[in-house]
Amino acid sequence: MSAGRRSWSLRRYLVGGILIWLPILATIWVVRFILDLMDRTLEWLPPQYRPEVLLGFRLPGLGLVFAFVLVLVTGLLVTNLIGRQLVAYWEELLQRIPLVRSVYSGVKGFAESVLSSSHSFRKVVAVEYPREGLWSIGFVTAEHVEEVSAKTGHSQVCVFVAAAPNPTSGFIVFVPRSRVIELDMSIDAAMKMIVTCGVVMPHPAREETQPQ
Repeated sequence: MSAGRRSWSLRRYLVGGILIWLPILATIWVVRFILDLMDRTLEWLPPQYRPEVLLGFRLPGLGLVFAFVLVLVTGLLVTNLIGRQLVAYWEELLQRIPLVRSVYSGVKGFAESVLSSSHSFRKVVAVEYPREGLWSIGFVTAEHVEEVSAKTGHSQVCVFVAAAPNPTSGFIVFVPRSRVIELDMSIDAAMKMIVTCGVVMPHPAREETQPQ
């Protein structure tokens, strides 16, 4: 076996091993990061009621259970009349703080759009962005923007163009409906392509052969 062939085989083995271990290690790192972050919520408890004091040892993952219960109880409280009034007072207070007001309103609006609306991020499209001739992948968030459509004279679609590799950031662009190309791609496949910077591409659907 020549030196070049041995070098090529060694590289192939290394790449094969990396493709196996890199996703595993990345998944372990992300899960551990989330668990550590959730375990920090236990610091909100009084010292005498923390699990390491009651049990005598630290049990990883209890923070996730505590965070789930906390979010669930918060949701139960804010759905009644008194809870809604308290939230309204709290939001009114935050609206009076200039910097906090912008951050809070933006995050709340994004969360409400994604979690509450049944039409958000349900369609993957391709739009010419940032200039004509260059295409970007995006998600339709509004089928018709009345004010922009009235000003431009064309029906405008609001598209969220996610930034790679962090799809939680990006830009919103208003695109004429005729310039939006709907893609035969799932939301998960599009998100995976954005997170991997295009390394992982979705497989095109195979056309079914028609009987002759």
